[in-house]
Amino acid sequence: MKKKFLLTFIALGIVSLLADITYEGGRSISGAYLNLLRAPPVSVGVLALGELLSYLMRLLGGIIAHKVRSGLYYWFLVFLGYSTNLAIPLLSITGRWEFALGLYLIERLGKGLRAPARDVIISEVTEGMGRGKGFGIHEVMDQVGAILGPTIVGVSIATQQNVLVGYRLSFSILGIPAILALVSLFIAYRSYPSPRAVTITKPSTGPKLSRSYWLYTIASLFVVLGFLHWGLITYHAQNLSREGVIEDWEVPILYLIAMFIDALVALPIGFLYDRIGLKSMTIVPLTALPITPLLFGASGKYSLYLTAMTWGLTMGMIETIMRASIADLAPPEIRSLAYGVYSSLLGLLWFIGSTITSYLYQVKVYSAIIILSIGAELIALTIYALLLKYSTHSIKASL
Repeated sequence: MKKKFLLTFIALGIVSLLADITYEGGRSISGAYLNLLRAPPVSVGVLALGELLSYLMRLLGGIIAHKVRSGLYYWFLVFLGYSTNLAIPLLSITGRWEFALGLYLIERLGKGLRAPARDVIISEVTEGMGRGKGFGIHEVMDQVGAILGPTIVGVSIATQQNVLVGYRLSFSILGIPAILALVSLFIAYRSYPSPRAVTITKPSTGPKLSRSYWLYTIASLFVVLGFLHWGLITYHAQNLSREGVIEDWEVPILYLIAMFIDALVALPIGFLYDRIGLKSMTIVPLTALPITPLLFGASGKYSLYLTAMTWGLTMGMIETIMRASIADLAPPEIRSLAYGVYSSLLGLLWFIGSTITSYLYQVKVYSAIIILSIGAELIALTIYALLLKYSTHSIKASL
């Protein structure tokens, strides 16, 4: 692995670590914070709209990255995306749930804009080590930040008698890593200013996205359709805290646990992907199946903690395998576009699923949430099996 590639990879990993401290810390209490500000339950569905906007911005970011012929403009997309993390510390000065929701949406827009260009860069600098391992290591660094963020939030809340004051203190502290992330990002840019994607000639005709790519995408859409948004989980957790089931400080700790499990699984699943390819993706729907039964079919503190662990297990697999697989399903000259299309479609389906589940939660039809989730995951598993059986394309393993 070339020295400049290694430096870029490490610097981008540090960027993700620091950025995750900020936005995952804020995300860990997103639904709970809106609850404290007296937002209605359907506002959690709007949080899911933020995820949709994030994924739609990935399409825009992917198209722009596909078109630009300058490394400077390519990196500008990444810088602009990470700068929106500064919306999280601004949550400390808002007193209305509408404004808080708007800041959460701004942060999501930036995350979407930067993702395709950043993931293409990671796919280029990790070719020598294996993409599954590369994205797995990157996801581990992500999750170190995702663990530290909720820890900061949990400690801040626990040390304050007033819960709202604790929330706002934590948002202020999260501004520090947001600034440091931009410094590390500049180092990454200086070490690899011209990604190969901007130097490859892009002919007007072909290559095109393959049938395997589209079948894989359809299966993944059903995965996220049945995958609960974390905002709904924390909204439910905040209601349980009012009932005395858990303490207020435990709400961000649930997310910390989810991110810890995410970090544990990322590297092993990355190695597994390098060994067996898309066959590893069939595990994801299976891990997602018990989430809603644990959350709504059981009761008590322990089922809530088990929900967090299972959610983190599924998310770790999604973030590692899905990102690595697109790099193998699409050639370099259209890879940024492939990331953008794939991510925007996933965001659309996650928004639809989250909107439906937040409404069902508001009207207290919990059994319907369980049925929707389990049904979607079983469909995803079936389509993945068809892809493995009928695809004529070789990804990383024989399909």
